[in-house]
Amino acid sequence: TEPSLIRSVVAQCLRTLTTSAENKDVITALQTLQSYLDEGSDSRIPSVQRAEFRRVHFTRTLRFLVSNIQADWVHSLKAQQRKELWDGLFLKGPADQTLLVLMEGIGELRSVGSDERHLYITVYFLIIFLIPPFTGPSDSPQLRETLQGRIVGLPDLLANKLQLNNKPLFLPQQYYPLLATEILSALENVCQALRNGTDCSLTFVAQVLGKVCVQGQSGEFWHSVTMAPRLSIHTRSDMVWQRVCWKLLQDVPQRCMESVLTGLVQSVSRPDILGRIIGNIVLTNKKAQFVITHKLLLLQYKYETRVLRVLLGYLAADRERRPLLIQVLRAVSQAWANPSAVKHTPIEQQLYVSKALLLSVNLFELYLFFCSDLLQCMLGGMQSHLDSSVVRIRHMGMVVGECLSSRMDISETKLKFEYDQDDETRELLSLMTAHSDDESDPEPVSSDDELTPYDMSDDQEMSAASPPRYLRDCLETLISSEDPMRVELSLIAAEDLVRKNVFAAREISVELTKVLLHMENKYNLNNFLVLRQATMVALTVIDCIPVTQYLTTEFYSLNYSLRQRLDMLEVLVFAARELSSPVSEKRDPSVGVAATGSSGLSPYVNDKPVDWRQEVEKRIQSKTRRLRKGVTQPAPEATPNRYAPVAGHFFFPLLRNYDRPQVTFDLLGSDHLVLGRLIHTLGVFMHLAVNAPVATQMGRALLDFVWSVRYHVDQTVRRGVLFAVCSLLMSVNSQNLLADFGDQLFETRSWLADVAEADPDGDCRDLAVQSLVLLDKSLKKQLQN
Repeated sequence: TEPSLIRSVVAQCLRTLTTSAENKDVITALQTLQSYLDEGSDSRIPSVQRAEFRRVHFTRTLRFLVSNIQADWVHSLKAQQRKELWDGLFLKGPADQTLLVLMEGIGELRSVGSDERHLYITVYFLIIFLIPPFTGPSDSPQLRETLQGRIVGLPDLLANKLQLNNKPLFLPQQYYPLLATEILSALENVCQALRNGTDCSLTFVAQVLGKVCVQGQSGEFWHSVTMAPRLSIHTRSDMVWQRVCWKLLQDVPQRCMESVLTGLVQSVSRPDILGRIIGNIVLTNKKAQFVITHKLLLLQYKYETRVLRVLLGYLAADRERRPLLIQVLRAVSQAWANPSAVKHTPIEQQLYVSKALLLSVNLFELYLFFCSDLLQCMLGGMQSHLDSSVVRIRHMGMVVGECLSSRMDISETKLKFEYDQDDETRELLSLMTAHSDDESDPEPVSSDDELTPYDMSDDQEMSAASPPRYLRDCLETLISSEDPMRVELSLIAAEDLVRKNVFAAREISVELTKVLLHMENKYNLNNFLVLRQATMVALTVIDCIPVTQYLTTEFYSLNYSLRQRLDMLEVLVFAARELSSPVSEKRDPSVGVAATGSSGLSPYVNDKPVDWRQEVEKRIQSKTRRLRKGVTQPAPEATPNRYAPVAGHFFFPLLRNYDRPQVTFDLLGSDHLVLGRLIHTLGVFMHLAVNAPVATQMGRALLDFVWSVRYHVDQTVRRGVLFAVCSLLMSVNSQNLLADFGDQLFETRSWLADVAEADPDGDCRDLAVQSLVLLDKSLKKQLQN
């Protein structure tokens, strides 16, 4: 049978290698064994026999070769014969079996001398598993785990076996940088495969990376001149490399994630480099989030200030990660202000937390965020630090208190303490200044002397800033930019970006509205108020309900000026008017040309022939004289009223809290200007809701509201009340007016008659007369029916 035949051939070859003294017989035996590994049409061995040899006899053959590595017949082979026959048996067979046999043979080494070839071949096979398509065997998890352990633990295994006779290549200082180089080669192959449309697995490489770091070798691995600097350069402008790095980190086992991230964070120099390598893994991996936002900031304190800058800068660099920085700031501030922590934690840890707090604060515009939380933290934390008997702790409390008070803008007076400055306090104070990254990725250098001067006499100065192309970039500029030109360009482009990118606008509508509402014209920009209002109106129209709910809720909130409250009402009014108007399609020139061409008329004389019937009709019309023309234009096409379904969202929330005076806002008291504008706004909403199903309910609520202030002393308020009543009478269906409002109509008529006769303001008397005319006309129709 086939198995017995192969078994006898292999046995005969091994027997020849053991007993024969003839070099010719040795070469023939090695060639016979290698013939079972040849692939392709040139192989003289059937595929069934080759498969049987690989499955049953290959491992046995390699073990025989390893055990005879110092035999005389091996040394009798010439260099070329040794490379082709002896090495070829290892290189052509299944790589996983070869690696395991080589690793077994390492345990039998006595010195490096004559076995150096064996060691180098072993390293080759350890590395080959990292390079696709050799991404590790998929049939046996135990075998994968064994191979990974051998790849990572080779220096320890050789050191235990060879001790002082070990080669420098197999020391951790040289072996793990070599391993890093080969992993980079594997990643390069994956990038090339992705560019060619082929997907490759990174699971085996990620598992090896995790095992290297978890066994305490992350320093030699990441800090080598190969790994972190090369990844920084590759990911700077290549999105494929960034995707591969993100996938590599995602495939790292959870138990190894902390070790991998800790080593990586210490090896990079800037936050942007860390962001390019790990992406947003902090948002998708809970273990990574815990390590970056909690463990490296609050539980461990052995790292340099640079590591804190990298971590916190990484969280602040992306809008999706920035909420995590807010959580970090809260957690760090609570840890710094904790009285128990001040008493019982080491001073070095308190200094580390103080640095983290100041760096986090330096990344925020605090007047837009939880100033009250930081104020409470500062007061409580300073008290705990100043009560300490340790001078260093007291100085830390003073410095942090000064820095926090300088950023919170709570009053004109800032905290200032007297203390002797030393290296520690100076370092804390320096954390509040902008940090410039002196290090940069290497760039090619060119000499200017070799360049030909170019005539620039006719050049015109171009703006250093360009308008934003995306809505999120616009939002980012309005929040954080200090460049007046960029802010102005963002304001100019904002409305157009909102109306062109509906889906993107709905994602950030409330956030952008909030930013615009709080924005001040600190750069004295032209048309600032107009541009800001236009963008807020566009946001309200595009994402009506969320933005309307935000504005109507904030209208009665604390800490708003009267100007801001009036701005809210104006935005709501303009948005409601736009929603109630027919949709006017704004076409670009290309669309207009296409439409004209499709109707048979061309914008160009010779573009296409005109139909003779049209030409005759045109001449008849030009020669005909008419004494009176009828309707020459078609009736406007009916379109749905976009305001009617959402009218209640504009109207009813503004009636909720008008009678609740607040510290900064008393609508029924001294703030009668806002009251008059509010009533006028409600009247506009009522007028725009004509024939809407909710009009009757709105009218009833409006009449109840204005009835209590109809005799207000301020004429602006009285005018608003009368305007609201006029709007009600014009909007509610006159056929149902008497049935829906009943006796209120007669009381209203009596009041309107008194105003028309006795009110000292002429405008109020005119509005009262107009309201009486509308009311009498409606009542007359009701009585006739």
